[in-house]
Amino acid sequence: MLKKLLKRIRTLWMKLLILLHPFMRWVRGLPWHKLAWMKHLNVFRHVKRMDWYIIKKFIGTYIYSILLIISISIVFDVNENLAKFTNFHAPLRAIVFDYYANFVPYFANLFSPLFVFIAVIFFTSKLAGNSEIIAMLACGMSFKRLLRPYFISAAIIAILNFYLGSYVIPKGTVVRHDFESLYKNNKKNTSASNIQLMVDHGVVAYISQYDDTRKTGYGFALYKFENKKMVSQMNASVIQYDTISDSRYHWKARNYKIRTLKGMREQIKSGGEIDTLIQMEPMDLVFSKGQQETFTSPELLRYISKQQERGSSNVVQYEVEYHKRIASSFASFILTIIGVSLSSRKRKGGMGLYLGIGLALSFTYILLQTISATFAINAGTPPMLAAWMPNILYTFIAYFCYRQAPN
Repeated sequence: MLKKLLKRIRTLWMKLLILLHPFMRWVRGLPWHKLAWMKHLNVFRHVKRMDWYIIKKFIGTYIYSILLIISISIVFDVNENLAKFTNFHAPLRAIVFDYYANFVPYFANLFSPLFVFIAVIFFTSKLAGNSEIIAMLACGMSFKRLLRPYFISAAIIAILNFYLGSYVIPKGTVVRHDFESLYKNNKKNTSASNIQLMVDHGVVAYISQYDDTRKTGYGFALYKFENKKMVSQMNASVIQYDTISDSRYHWKARNYKIRTLKGMREQIKSGGEIDTLIQMEPMDLVFSKGQQETFTSPELLRYISKQQERGSSNVVQYEVEYHKRIASSFASFILTIIGVSLSSRKRKGGMGLYLGIGLALSFTYILLQTISATFAINAGTPPMLAAWMPNILYTFIAYFCYRQAPN
């Protein structure tokens, strides 16, 4: 039986070689000396076996630390919220897929600098303890060359964090917030009063009361100005957003009255209901805590631009969120340099001291992010500066550690 199988495989192999023979002759006839430039297209040509060894250690330890710490966080979160889940009769499927499936990526991305630092300190101290780094440096490798695989790993993590934080996690945050409002009694802000909004150039809208659950406003007025003079005014007792329309900005006004001013003449039109286009949406009228986290980065840019054109000053937290997503990604490089510089030397004390320093520095970085964002919102600090301030401060620390490491 085995002999027949081997014979069959040999026959198939010979047939395959016969079919590939013309292609092999064509390949051998190519002017390979003229195509030598193609080797520069290989981005991994400078990544050696030692680099792959460190990259695998880095990424593996990073993932392991995420799984370990997030697992502990989930246990504490379940213990804290189990009573709420039971009281509000949250279904198991919603708990797993709507809440925790979005809870894990959010907090993993939030504390990514901590995980990067822990990963670098942990496995680099182990390499130093096994004299592997001493052997690398003894072979003539410089400390700068040693950082290459660390930077490659940090770049992979930074790109992944930026993509998740800018495009994936915001969509999951919407689902998580909806779950919390239903089953954790974290009620959203669904109403607003005395809203005044510039919806277009020279067009101002006013709503006395707005209910976001029904997408309905009461006591509506729309004023249009030309050359600082009012040319028309629209009043309606009720205005409701058309959620089933194929396009945006569709509103239905009930019990409306439109006044059009032409010089000394005034034209009045009234009716029971009218469809109208007003360049505002429900998301422009009600602001809830953490709303900026539910926007993807392109949506944040569009929202900030639209609000600034309207003259709104309530966009600082959105600008901070946008710049923070970029700054947090670059933190992987800064904390990697600090971690390698601190833990690349072999010492008798082991990795305990460096792990403690790493935890302290990482938590300090996250604390600085929160403090700087608060300064931007409440003290008028430029949002971009507030988002990048922790990176700027830690860059000086990283440079000092880098200069001291070879000594």
